[in-house]
Amino acid sequence: MVSLSIFSCTPVMAAAAYLLVFLHVATAFPVIKRSHHQLIQKNNKLSTSPLFSSVSAQDLLYQDQQDAMLRRALREQELLSQNNKMKELLAPKLKAKPPKSGTGFGNAASNKAYDPAVQLANEQAKVVRKEGVIRIDSAISDETADNLRGHILEQQQIAAIETDRDVSSSRMYYGVENRRKSRCDLQLSLLRGGFSAYLGNEIDFELSYKKPFTVADALQEMLGKDGSLRHLYENLVTPNGELYELAAVITDPGSNRQMVHPDLPYNSKAPLYVIFLALQDVTENMGPTSFLLRTHTSKANVVFNSGDADEKEQLLLKSDCRLSTLKKGDAVLFDARLLHCGNANDEATRVLFNFSFRNPEVKGSLGYKGSIRPGYEGAMSLGDMTNALNAYHVGDDENPFANYVA
Repeated sequence: MVSLSIFSCTPVMAAAAYLLVFLHVATAFPVIKRSHHQLIQKNNKLSTSPLFSSVSAQDLLYQDQQDAMLRRALREQELLSQNNKMKELLAPKLKAKPPKSGTGFGNAASNKAYDPAVQLANEQAKVVRKEGVIRIDSAISDETADNLRGHILEQQQIAAIETDRDVSSSRMYYGVENRRKSRCDLQLSLLRGGFSAYLGNEIDFELSYKKPFTVADALQEMLGKDGSLRHLYENLVTPNGELYELAAVITDPGSNRQMVHPDLPYNSKAPLYVIFLALQDVTENMGPTSFLLRTHTSKANVVFNSGDADEKEQLLLKSDCRLSTLKKGDAVLFDARLLHCGNANDEATRVLFNFSFRNPEVKGSLGYKGSIRPGYEGAMSLGDMTNALNAYHVGDDENPFANYVA
């Protein structure tokens, strides 16, 4: 994900921001093929978002900004594809290492240390720290993925209806991506029934309690007692890691390719670890995310942000880029410093469940505001999440997150 907006600025600031982006792109990526121009022309339709329903100077600035970013993204695509055919990001074949000979099983802490799931998580964490990303196959079941996808698309419909009624409510539903063409980051609620529980409509509220608690069920499979990601996250951020994002990334056919980017400014320590979970198969034409392995380092960051167009092009040409085509229920976990980008979606709606936990060793602002409902900001740690899920059983009527209201 990437956040770049001029709409919170004054008109003068907005114009200056646009000019900086345009000049940077025009200088760094001057070569544009005819096919790129055709894509830009196809993209030259102003958004019909209720937030920006009239054509204005800001609309035009925004559209020019988007066109410049698309030109840059397409140039980057050329560079990444010149080296060799894009490789698929595959789950590594890892095994839990057995305990060393001569060591015994003592207290509870020792037993946990030799738990095969914990040992496997240790090996997975090594991959994340070295490569910047790891794929985990079958992080949740197909049934849970289907239920969660249906729930999220219902939530998207509610958000669209509510923002049509009240334009100012948009930021209650959408995160860092809420105006890009055919793309949004939809902030999710942990209440049963999601947004319908907030609407004050007695019928909707009653109906919501007849539905499965799909968000909790999915989190249970990943972060509960025997969750597929629990021990890996505990290794990376400890139980004190703060829940930083809770959303769905939705792209529809027509969504453009993103520019290559990290999610946040560089820090010597990994500030944030992010999950993208596929809720349907993600094919090459559905806009899978490309990850540039081992670009979460200080060296890569210096080159990427140096302003030297030639150095940056060489970085992209030489990068080991992997495409995260996924099966339903598969996940990728990545260091938010890693260079990556979403590709163009030309096929079908792609829904990814997205959450992240922050490293408690990194203090202060991360320079990046995650997609999460305001009431959840800074309210829940990984330990809080797992404790709530440990007390929850699939099918329960009780809300495990009743103490957290957003």
